[in-house]
Amino acid sequence: MSISPLSPLEDIKTGSRFLRGTIARELDNPVTGAIPEADTKLLKFHGSYMQDDRDIRDERRKQKLEPAYAFMVRARLPGGVISPDQWLALDELAQKYATRGLRITTRQTFQWHGILKRNLRAFMQGIHDARATTIAACGDVNRQVISSVNPHLSSQHALTQEWVQRLSDHFLPHTSAYAEIWLGGEQVGEAVDEEPIYGNDSAYLPRKFKIGIAIPPTNDCDVFANDLGLVAIIENGQLQGFNVAVGGGMGATAGDPTTYPRLGTLIGFTRPENVVAVAEAVVTLQRDHGNRSERQHARLKYTVDRLGVDWFREQVGLRSGTPLEPLRPYRFERNGDRYGWARGEDGRWHLGLYIASGRLWDRDGLRLQTGMREIAKVLKGEFRLTCNQNLVIANVDESDRAAIDALVGEYGLDGYKEQSGIRRHHIACVALPTCGLAMAESERYAPILLPKLEALLDTHGLRDAPILLRLSGCPNGCSRPYLGEIALVGRALGRYDLRLGADFIGERLNVLYRENITEAEILSSLDALFGQYARERVAEEGFGDFLVRTGVIQADPRNPHTAVPDRKASAA
Repeated sequence: MSISPLSPLEDIKTGSRFLRGTIARELDNPVTGAIPEADTKLLKFHGSYMQDDRDIRDERRKQKLEPAYAFMVRARLPGGVISPDQWLALDELAQKYATRGLRITTRQTFQWHGILKRNLRAFMQGIHDARATTIAACGDVNRQVISSVNPHLSSQHALTQEWVQRLSDHFLPHTSAYAEIWLGGEQVGEAVDEEPIYGNDSAYLPRKFKIGIAIPPTNDCDVFANDLGLVAIIENGQLQGFNVAVGGGMGATAGDPTTYPRLGTLIGFTRPENVVAVAEAVVTLQRDHGNRSERQHARLKYTVDRLGVDWFREQVGLRSGTPLEPLRPYRFERNGDRYGWARGEDGRWHLGLYIASGRLWDRDGLRLQTGMREIAKVLKGEFRLTCNQNLVIANVDESDRAAIDALVGEYGLDGYKEQSGIRRHHIACVALPTCGLAMAESERYAPILLPKLEALLDTHGLRDAPILLRLSGCPNGCSRPYLGEIALVGRALGRYDLRLGADFIGERLNVLYRENITEAEILSSLDALFGQYARERVAEEGFGDFLVRTGVIQADPRNPHTAVPDRKASAA
C-alpha cells in the first residue's frame, strides 16, 4: 500500500528544533520587515501571523517596495477573563505598538494588528509582564479554550472557569523556544525539550485544535463548532460533569467539495475528575491518526468521519482509562450575548456591552478604547470577553454601578440600548486589509450592510427580531458563518455566498441558498424572505427555523448529534 507524502509543513515542524527555526536570527535582520516563509509557519505557534496591508500592496509594488509587512499577535486568555490591571497593560501595548486599537476575537481573546517586526520582542515581553502569554494562541496545537459567559449564572461560570484554565494549562507546549526567543531566556540544548502530549518528534498536531465549554441554557460559544466540545451538566449548583462532543469545525476550502463545516458529535458523558484524561485522549488520537498529508483534510472532523464515531468513542475510553457514560439531558435555549445590567446569583452585578465586530478603537466620534481604559482604572471586578466579540464588566458592587454607568455613557459604550435584533447578534471576521486569506470585505462591510438590512426589517416590522448574522471574508470560517441564520461568505470583492437556515441555538448548520451574488441580489433575496417570515411565522419562531419548517431550504444532513431528551428549544 502506498503512503502519501507528508505535507511540507510537517517537515518544517519536525526540523524546527521545537519551534525555534531561525525566528530569533530573522527578528534582528534590518533589511526587511518580513521573516522567511518557513519561520512564518512556526511563528503561529508563538501566537503571531505575518501580514501586510493589502490596501496599499499594489501601490508599493509599483514603487518597487516590499509589501507593508506587520504582524498580528493574539493572546491566550482562557475563558476570556481579564483583570483590570491586565486590561490596562494590554491596552498600553496597543497604544504603543499596534494599529486599529484592541480587537476582541470570536475565540474570547484579544488580538493586535500592525506590529512592526522590530517591536515584536518588546510586545511579547509586555504580554508576559501582564501575566499573560501568546504561546499556542495559533498553530497546530490546542489553542484558546473558550467558555460560555452568562452574567445571570455567575456561580456556574466560576465552576467551569476552573476547568477552562486546567485544560488550557494542560495542553500548553513544553518547548523552551518561547522563553528563548521572546523573554531573553538562555539557549538550551535540544535534549532538554520534551513534548509529552504533542510528541517528541516535535510534529505537534496535524492542524489546529479547539476546545469549548458551554453552560446550558446558553450556547453563546457555539460549542459544537469546536474539535472538542464540552457541555457542562450542573445540578443543584454542583458540576456533575460534561457531555463530550468531537469533530466540530467551521473551515472549508473554496471550490473543494471534499471539505465542509461540521458540528461536533456527542459521544458520551464524563465526570469532572476524568475530563482532562478524556480531552488528552481526543487530542492524542488526532495526533496519531490525523491526516498529515493534506492540510485541507487534517482537522479532527475528517479523522472522525474517516475512522467512524463508534471507533473513536471506544478509543477515547481506552486511552483515558475511563469509558464514557451515557449522555446526560440538557437544554439550550439561546445563542448570542445578553446586554445591560444583570444581577448574578451571588448578588454582584454584571454589565454586558455590545462592541461592533469586537473593535475597541477611538474613531468615528466614539472613544471606545479610551472609555474602557477609564473603566479599568476604577473597576474592582473583572472583564470577561465573549465569543461573540462583546464583553462583560463583571463582579461590580451595587455601590459602583453609577460610576460605571457614567463612564459607559460618556464614552459611547452604551450603544447596546438601541441596537436592532440583527445588529445585536452579528459577528464579522477581520478580513481586509490585513488577513491574507480574505477574498472579500467583512468587518469593514458590516457597518455598510447592517443599516440596509435594518431598513428591510423595519419595513416588515422585524426590527427587534433576534437573527444570527455572520459575515466572513472567506470560507475558512473564523466568524462561524455556517452557524448563522443568515451568513455571507466572501467569494470576491463585492460578492458573497448567501447561506441560510441555521437555528438560534447552534445545533443546525445553514446551507447554501444563492452562490456568488452581489449586495443587490442579497438584499432582494432577504427582502422577500423577511416579508414571508413576518406574515407566516409562529410565536417565538426563529428565522432559521421558519425557513426550514416552510421548506424554503432543506436542513443540512451533516448534523450528527446523538439524540438527548429535552435538548431542543426555540429562539429566545
